[in-house]
Amino acid sequence: MPRPLRLAASPLWWTAVLFVALLLAMPHTGALFHAAFPAAKPPVYARASFVELFLSQAGIVATASATASALGIAVAVFVTRPAGRDFRAIADALATIGQTFPPAAVLALAVPALGFGPRPTVVALFLYGLLPIVENAIAGLETVPGAVREAAAGMGMTGWQVLARVELPLAAPVILAGIRVSVTIGIGTATIGSTVGALTLGTPIFDGLAGNKVPLVLQGAILVALFAIVTDMAFARLERRLRPPGAAR
Repeated sequence: MPRPLRLAASPLWWTAVLFVALLLAMPHTGALFHAAFPAAKPPVYARASFVELFLSQAGIVATASATASALGIAVAVFVTRPAGRDFRAIADALATIGQTFPPAAVLALAVPALGFGPRPTVVALFLYGLLPIVENAIAGLETVPGAVREAAAGMGMTGWQVLARVELPLAAPVILAGIRVSVTIGIGTATIGSTVGALTLGTPIFDGLAGNKVPLVLQGAILVALFAIVTDMAFARLERRLRPPGAAR
């Protein structure tokens, strides 16, 4: 008997398709939102395209997350080496301060120095996303068995080779989990950047709140939520791929 057809597409694929479809179709949903909210004019955000808003927000989040990842991993590597262990507490304290400092306060302090636009938002996301990366990178590096390091050194590897070829690959799933948390938080937090002139999917939300236009709030919120969900699912899949064979899923 022939095998039944199976839907090969994963939940990630379907969610990504839904997100892209809504991103492209949102400008054409005016009749739908007008029927649901006849008092709202205009029924669809039209000052900038939703694709433009998404690309701008994605660029802001990518810039902040890449910078935070590079610095966070570098700090974790340093404080897990013999020469840097005394600085472990300082690194943890600084990362924690960055996490507990409200992004809105960072924006307020950064605007006078950096001006309006995306740069204050990048700074806020960088500080806010540093803690999970530092913590996970330290945890991942410290969970590498000492016997594995000794075996690699016994094979003639230098300290940097052990780090690059053994420690970082083994710690990669844990490190990626921290980056995943940081990026997902950043996507949601980036929306407040619209209050200081950054172009994000939060722009329709704040315009809708200012003008009491519920459709605009819904349009921005739906797309931001799907953006975060798709990104989180993509990181989850990559994290599973990086886990060694036989590891718990």
